[in-house]
Amino acid sequence: MNKKRGTLLRLCKYLMRYKWGLLLAVLLTVGSNLFALVGPELSGRAIDAIQPGKGLVQMEVVRYFAGRMALFYVASSVMDYLLNVLMIAISRRITYQMRKDIFTRLADMPVGYFDTHATGDIISRISYDTDTINASLSSDLVQIFASVITIVVSLYKMLTIQASLVLVFLVTVPLSILITRRITQKTHPLFRLRSRKLGELNGFVEEMISGQKTLKAYNQEENTLDELDDINGQAVEAYYQSEYQTAAMGPSVNFIHNLSLTLISVFGTMLYMGGKMTVGDISSFVLYSRKFSGPIREIADIFNELQSSVAAAERVFRIIDEPVEPADRADARVLAGVQGRVQLEHVSFGYTPERTVLKDFSLEARPGQLIAIVGPTGAGKTTLINLLMRFYDPQSGVIRVDGQEIPGLTRSSLRLAWSMVLQDTWLFYGTIAENIAYGRPGATREEIEAAARAAHIHNFITRLPQGYDTILTDDAANISKGQKQLLTIARAMLMDSPMLILDEATSNVDTRTEMVVQQAMRELMQGKTCFVVAHRLSTVRSADRILVVREGNVVESGTHPELMARKGFYWELYQAQFV
Repeated sequence: MNKKRGTLLRLCKYLMRYKWGLLLAVLLTVGSNLFALVGPELSGRAIDAIQPGKGLVQMEVVRYFAGRMALFYVASSVMDYLLNVLMIAISRRITYQMRKDIFTRLADMPVGYFDTHATGDIISRISYDTDTINASLSSDLVQIFASVITIVVSLYKMLTIQASLVLVFLVTVPLSILITRRITQKTHPLFRLRSRKLGELNGFVEEMISGQKTLKAYNQEENTLDELDDINGQAVEAYYQSEYQTAAMGPSVNFIHNLSLTLISVFGTMLYMGGKMTVGDISSFVLYSRKFSGPIREIADIFNELQSSVAAAERVFRIIDEPVEPADRADARVLAGVQGRVQLEHVSFGYTPERTVLKDFSLEARPGQLIAIVGPTGAGKTTLINLLMRFYDPQSGVIRVDGQEIPGLTRSSLRLAWSMVLQDTWLFYGTIAENIAYGRPGATREEIEAAARAAHIHNFITRLPQGYDTILTDDAANISKGQKQLLTIARAMLMDSPMLILDEATSNVDTRTEMVVQQAMRELMQGKTCFVVAHRLSTVRSADRILVVREGNVVESGTHPELMARKGFYWELYQAQFV
């Protein structure tokens, strides 16, 4: 319950950012409900203009009160409309701010978070969960406030008409509250489970759609459908259970509401027979009792929706509350005038405490050197790159750039000192020129074309109908993998950073193109430090130094001829590929 209350308070903080708009909403709510609550009293007076038994009707009185009723109801409807428009505008801004807060937090999170959380689940929180909260903010909270006003004013009016008849609600209202409370306590965990299961379903669907080619290649359609049936069934069951358990709330509260109307009719008739109430009083009291009981039923229904909204908000706030990358030290320096000397001294690191990936790892790269890192899968090659970029910090040991320990440098200046090309290419929806200039948005067309020529992709681009203005569709599906890889290489070249990391960057291009691109890179990156992670040993033979990594340790180091002459582990790897 405390967690639920805390979530509601955090949602209220978002609302309070628009306190003046909310103040206007409160005034409109009060005005709309007060105007609507005048109607039952005027209706009673109009009815009292009829004389029972004689059949006489004072039409002027009826027309007067009926006209005022129409005027008040029209005013109430106009104010209610303005209220709805205002709350939609406020909730839209809150949703925008909430999504912005999520993206801001995601941008500040360490890479490790994305290694351990499904993309589909994150997307579900940004889209489905925030939309659920938006729907609640735009209607439910205002409706609760309006219901409170209606309940209070209706109760006051009923007390002024006949206080003794209000005793009926001493039984029905506590009964409604008890039922609502019991059902709410039971359903809140179910709505939380529903949000989680829908996130898991979205994550699974996102993975299967992105892996369609692999799925079909391995003929796994039936197995995937079976797995989908299981995950989808769990999501549907969670949705059903949450709705099923809350389905009893509306009918139960409605039954109590009808029971109160029955008791009011019986006791009201008795009071009329005793001369203590007029027919108009009974009519007004019945209408006010409907106004009084109706919001109680509506609040019960709103609580159902709030359960879903609170569960969604908990998932959203769970992202916002995730720890970000540790801030730069107060005395952190900006890495400037980079020469490109990189040193690792006795570095040990593991993604989990029980498994160490790099063990007492040491190396030194002098400015302008091309350092190749080779070894079997799982040896720690990509982990080394993650440490150089400071996506992770080592558990022990020291990493230096130009003699400066990297924890003493600002992350932004350190990462800007590197250009990075990964095996998994990433291109966004936009023109080819925009994608190449991603790291340098202000680059000129001449600079973009020069980088494309160096990456041997210029001729392909110029053959496209719109050339460099060609739009790349979702994940650049309209070009080949090799062409995507060359575009990312051109992007890295344009960055003109002092140091370069290629993590299996040429795995999607043919051997001939790979050799040409590497030669172009050597010419372009003269005097700059370059780290290349590669499985194909033919691509690293010209490296200034080759580090052979095995089980987290550097087992051999040297040039290609030197390593081949030793006939050690590198020689075995080479023989396995080419003999």
